[in-house]
Amino acid sequence: METERLTADDAGIARAAEMLEAGELVAFPTETVYGLGGLASRSDSVRKIFAAKGRPADRPVIVHLADALAAQGWAAELTEDGRLLAEQFWPGPLTLIVPRSSKVPDVVTGGRETVGLRVPSHRVALNLLAAVGDGVAAPSANRYGHISPTTADHVLADLDGRIAAVIDGGPCQVGIESTIVEVLPAVGDGAASVSILRQGGVSARAIESVLGRPITDGSSGRGEYARAPGMVLSHYAPTAPLAVVPAIEADAAPDGVIVIRMDSGESDQEFARALYARLRAADRQAPTEIWIVPPESGEMLPAILDRLTRAAHR
Repeated sequence: METERLTADDAGIARAAEMLEAGELVAFPTETVYGLGGLASRSDSVRKIFAAKGRPADRPVIVHLADALAAQGWAAELTEDGRLLAEQFWPGPLTLIVPRSSKVPDVVTGGRETVGLRVPSHRVALNLLAAVGDGVAAPSANRYGHISPTTADHVLADLDGRIAAVIDGGPCQVGIESTIVEVLPAVGDGAASVSILRQGGVSARAIESVLGRPITDGSSGRGEYARAPGMVLSHYAPTAPLAVVPAIEADAAPDGVIVIRMDSGESDQEFARALYARLRAADRQAPTEIWIVPPESGEMLPAILDRLTRAAHR
């Protein structure tokens, strides 16, 4: 298969929509990372995603939607907390895990009774979703467990010849995957629950500000039966061993080690935006190790540390 590189204009989006409707896979930019899209309503298309990535079949994938109204067809129920978060953060880097409707194929959820829904804020993604008129299942457009892609070149480095096309929309602006929040209705005499399952582009502080109360942090959860994408123990990993180190140790890095640290004046958001590109660039040099000095603070720090912790696990 020859992977087409499509332009991020009306013609490229129309071509991509045509491919998706035919059951093919198309990678496309979002504000977080590039997603590998297949029609979520077609089990055969979603299975192609797993095959192209080498992704285990029991891992759930996120359904991307053109607007919040479309969530009604995919969610069996959306709590008041869920509605508040959708109103505040959609379109944007927030995924809501909600009870699934009967419309959702089992392959999308990995057999779970919940489904992840997101409305991205990237213009190209929204135009593509509107052109398709259906939900698009889209995990990150890379080989499973590898560094997520934030450019079309990254996608092709992993998946060239394995997918129909990639829309080149330039570098992603957030650079780290969406925050995943589970919002479940009350069961019996219990209360409705809200829990962060993956740190990402929306901070816990911002979510708590909207809801007006603290929420449960389940983002450190690990294990093979993960409740959401990106929660397995080893993920986002370069080929070279990776370590998170303090600045004083990085100053004495031995030969063969590549050190990644913040540039002068760089914010935590800017560091997050460039992180995956820097990891890929370092990995191409075949170092003995990659050492990373993370930011000391900032709202993106929990998401950055989550990705680095999983990338460092062997």
